Amino acid sequence: MVRSTLDSRWREPEQPEPASPGNFKQPGGGRDRFHVAIIMDGNGRWAYKRGRPRAVGHVAGTTAVRRTVESAPELGITTLTLYAFSSDNWRRPRGEVGHLMRLFQKHLDSECARLTDSGVRLSVIGRRDRIPGSLKRRIAHVEERTSEGTSLHLRVAIDYSARDALLAAAGRLAEGVPPTRQAFERTLAQAIHAPRGTRDVDLLIRTGGEQRLSDFLLWESAYAELFFTDVLWPDFSEADLASAVQAFAARDRRYGGLSRGPGRATESSLCERTAAP
Repeated sequence: MVRSTLDSRWREPEQPEPASPGNFKQPGGGRDRFHVAIIMDGNGRWAYKRGRPRAVGHVAGTTAVRRTVESAPELGITTLTLYAFSSDNWRRPRGEVGHLMRLFQKHLDSECARLTDSGVRLSVIGRRDRIPGSLKRRIAHVEERTSEGTSLHLRVAIDYSARDALLAAAGRLAEGVPPTRQAFERTLAQAIHAPRGTRDVDLLIRTGGEQRLSDFLLWESAYAELFFTDVLWPDFSEADLASAVQAFAARDRRYGGLSRGPGRATESSLCERTAAP
């Protein structure tokens, strides 16, 4: 039911076409039609509520990642971007950071075959010069192994900062690249190791009760619908994802234009109302 409701909403007439359509094709010719991004918040609080260390919450969060990845294609999601580790997270205690890096590598090792068999293509976006060499090599290996996946493009943001990416892209343009929107978006994609690019975010979800973007996909979320939930990330279920998608399907996306939906004011009706005595 959710997917059929969304079928007419993949590309609203008012939404600008991607600046570089060739960058928005999935392997095998599938159209990248629905991009959902998630700020996975609440692992630490989930652990504290149970009297456990924060590390336990991070481990529990990996189970929520698997649930979400497995259920996304059934909801019509073609691109899923998960915020795993921000550039600001380096400020956390060294032990927690080390645990997270080891957890990322362990999860890549355990999920590589599952992703390949499910047709999921994995990309990791963000900086790569500060993460451990072993993790960097594992990322490259899994990206290569899953590169032909067409059921879902899973993007995981590690050492990611939208502001840093925007500054990097602007700096490259200043070096002589023509300052067009197409050129900027290509340069921005290169800055986060996403050479193929992707469409803008359609739906951005944040778990854990906070209501802020936290330096995540600021350019790509210019027209994203925002959905905030109090559910802590380790508890985020298939039903929670479906509820967010259903809420997205019910929203009126105008992209600066006027609604064409029933019961909404159109340009002609507004003119008539203004002209009426």
